[in-house]
Amino acid sequence: MIEQVLPANLGDWFARDAQAKPLLLDVREPWEVQTASVKPLGYTLLAIPMNEIPARLSELGPYDRIACLCHHGTRSQHVASFLHQRGISSIANVAGGIDAWSRQVDPSVPRY
Repeated sequence: MIEQVLPANLGDWFARDAQAKPLLLDVREPWEVQTASVKPLGYTLLAIPMNEIPARLSELGPYDRIACLCHHGTRSQHVASFLHQRGISSIANVAGGIDAWSRQVDPSVPRY
């Protein structure tokens, strides 16, 4: 089962394992990332569109805890499930996506 993490609680989710190398994986399309993006605080932010994930799995190798982000949480849930099926155990979905991020964490992030 994929853990659902609210944007406001993402830092706490990453902090559960202080030794882990955390990654926020943004699976939106490039135009979406240009429209609205988060500022990484204590974790790496990597944007890989959902359809490119299978071909770019090796880029995720260095990370121990991965949270997936999209617009509202549906695409990122699919990617989190895909990654979990491939053996990544410390994985979460950012519930509500960047839209919720804008409402809960940083209102300067545009909503679209």
